[in-house]
Amino acid sequence: MATRASQLFLPTLREPPADAEAASHELLVRGGFIRQVAAGVWTLLPLGWRVHRKVEQIIREEIDAIGGQEMLMPVLTPFELWQQSGRDYIDEIFRLEDRKGAEYVLPMTHEETVTFHAREIQSYRQLPQILYHFSIKERDAPRPRAGLIRVREFIMKDSYSFDRDGDGLDVAFHKHWRAYERIFERCGVDALAVEAESGIMGGSGSVDFLAPATSGENTIAMCTKGDYAADLEIARGIPRAPQFPERLDTPQEVETPGIATIESLAKFLGIDPAATSKAMPVVKHDGTLVLGLIRGDDRLEEAKLASALGSDFRPATEEEIRAAFGADPGSLGPVGFGGEVVADEALREGQFVAGANRTGRHLRGVEYGRDFEARFADLRRPKEGDACPNCDGELRFQPAIEVGHIFKLETRFSEPMRAMFLDEHGKEKPLVMGCYGIGLGRVLAAAVEQHHDENGIAWPEAIAPYDVHVVAIAGAEEIAERAAEALGARGNSVLLDDRDQRPGEKFADADLIGCPVRVTAGKKSLEDGAVDVRDRASGEERRVQVDDL
Repeated sequence: MATRASQLFLPTLREPPADAEAASHELLVRGGFIRQVAAGVWTLLPLGWRVHRKVEQIIREEIDAIGGQEMLMPVLTPFELWQQSGRDYIDEIFRLEDRKGAEYVLPMTHEETVTFHAREIQSYRQLPQILYHFSIKERDAPRPRAGLIRVREFIMKDSYSFDRDGDGLDVAFHKHWRAYERIFERCGVDALAVEAESGIMGGSGSVDFLAPATSGENTIAMCTKGDYAADLEIARGIPRAPQFPERLDTPQEVETPGIATIESLAKFLGIDPAATSKAMPVVKHDGTLVLGLIRGDDRLEEAKLASALGSDFRPATEEEIRAAFGADPGSLGPVGFGGEVVADEALREGQFVAGANRTGRHLRGVEYGRDFEARFADLRRPKEGDACPNCDGELRFQPAIEVGHIFKLETRFSEPMRAMFLDEHGKEKPLVMGCYGIGLGRVLAAAVEQHHDENGIAWPEAIAPYDVHVVAIAGAEEIAERAAEALGARGNSVLLDDRDQRPGEKFADADLIGCPVRVTAGKKSLEDGAVDVRDRASGEERRVQVDDL
């Protein structure tokens, strides 16, 4: 039975919202799919919810096919569980108290809750297990933007695997990887699987599924020769070699009054900016001050430093800097610093200019091993044009939307939360876990970003709100009704535009809403009993008898 547009809550708009930053933001609002309630908080209107449910069903079918068992865990979660896992410090979690003062969180993900339930797994005979659900998540995002791309409330599918060892985790991880490829293919979304940073999830590694899109907040670093791709947060690139000054036998102190930037320092000394170092003093979650050190012409990738530190961090304050270094910011370096130094790999070889830890002074010829000690890690953010780490190709960047992320958690949550099982020898061991998320709203946004034109959305067939949009022009309503009935009888979902509006307005809405096929019954239909059938994506149109639909 066709859905009648005259009875549907379908508030389409002619003008884009003033704050629209992305095509998906503009078109989903204009097409009557979503409406904003507050910053980062959106209602899925009837059309949007239909698309959302189709995405959900595709995901459900593919996760069921690899042995997933669907459940539903609550949004309201005892804060105690997050304290047990050690994630209670995260700024993005919403916290609240009930009337008795008990503390809760509104979680952005459900590792703690599912691990709580996994405590009921007693024996290796009950393994492996895959549990999943679709649930509302909350994130206190500081800068929600771009419609459904960065939000504060969203629905996510997250599944969790439980195994006895790393081999079992590998099997579950690759099952989900292949399932995700099938999910995005069925949804009509082009998504690349790339190396990723695990961040607050922890564990031994993760893979991001990124959908290339102009408005994406992630960036894919890809080799021009096609043998490397990674999220920019974790991507590796080989920078150009610096042009070093003549080598010095010992560091040489020079006065650099008023020098506050690497560019001004390099110009003042007449050297290559790549032959300088940049000091980044930070304070870890436990209060320890650490000196991050990168090459002067590079930018710090904060996710990499957090991974190297094994902790979140914040920039050190001026007071903390003076107490630790005895100098003002801008004159800092590793020589003579008594704390931990974590340096980028690019500083391992050669002599660099570094702050002297005396205000207004720098040191020439600073060399690792001779003048300071450090722990090395990849800390720099790659640049376009860097050499590929795998071949002689170059890195190129592509903005993208993160639509899925899979993680090898291992025992990150099971050990602190005491989710244990007994092996065949009666020995107690922690469950080995993986987690696997898909943001359904982001799949909608990515589909629109990849499938639209100047007139509106062109939905992939599998997730379109309706299969066919039948437009009834005044006088041809009866033929439109027959066409809708015939299409419905063949298993199509049909939206029948029976509103009392001008043809141009109906056609504009049909293009905006973006159902795969538009069928128009007009005055000519009264003469020949045929309708115009138009493919939304290609624009191809043909005349078809109603009985042949």
